[in-house]
Order: sequence, then C-alpha cells, then structure tokens
Amino acid sequence: MITDNNQCMQASEKEIIEDFSLFDSWEDKYEYIIDLGKKLPALDEKYKLEENQIKGCQSAVWLVAEYRDGRVFFKADSDAVIVKGLVSMLIRVLSGHSPDEIINAKLGFIGEIGMRTHLAQTRSNGLLAMIRQMKNYALVYKTIRTKKTQ
Repeated sequence: MITDNNQCMQASEKEIIEDFSLFDSWEDKYEYIIDLGKKLPALDEKYKLEENQIKGCQSAVWLVAEYRDGRVFFKADSDAVIVKGLVSMLIRVLSGHSPDEIINAKLGFIGEIGMRTHLAQTRSNGLLAMIRQMKNYALVYKTIRTKKTQ
C-alpha cells in the first residue's frame, strides 16, 4: 500500500533527479550541491554537541531529530558546504515522514543522480553514515512509540 506520505517522499526524490538532469557536467552538479548547502538553515549552536555529531564523516556533521505528530523532523549542519548540500537532500526526502517510512526508504535518487560513482570514497562513507543515523533516529522513535502503545 502506498501512502500519501510515501508518494510525497517519492515525489521529492523525483524532483531531485529532475533538478540534477538539468546539469550536463559534474562540475555544475557539484555547484548545485554547494548551493543547496548554502540554503540549508544553520543549526543552532546549542545542538552542535559531540552527541549530535555523525561518526564516520570526514567533515563535522551535526544531526538532530524531533518526533512530533507521528513524524520525524530533521535539522543538520556541517562545516563543509558540500556536505551541507548532501544532508539537505536527505532532509528534503526524509524529514516529516513516519519512522517506518524513513526506515524503509530506498533513497534510489542517490544512485540515479550518480552520487555513488562521483563522490570521493570519504564523502560516500559520510553520506552512508548520515543515512544510517537518520534511519537510527527513526528506529528509536518507532521503538519508543511501540513501547508506549503496549
């Protein structure tokens, strides 16, 4: 069964793929990712704590999640603008969805836009670490919600 939220997630992925298809070169695509990073709102300094920092990223990346009304909302920041661009795409797709939707998200757009082949190994590992942390937050909120209903 496809939910409206699942369709929303797929629509966000499709928009990202379409945005990237407008660029011919990877240099232009990197510039676009950097622009996305510049547009991501800065994370309040009070959240830039070691406990919110994602392990496995070459750059410093902070990620926080909030659970309200059955959905998980993400905020993030990085000291590297290209990484901010990468995390902004993940936030665009995953934020505002249920824990189950986030846990089960395939994130096919990453392969579709060529990120798997065009990111340096360290950036690729960082991207995977960001995805893993977002899914971990969703799993925690799902577990908490399940325990409350038992």
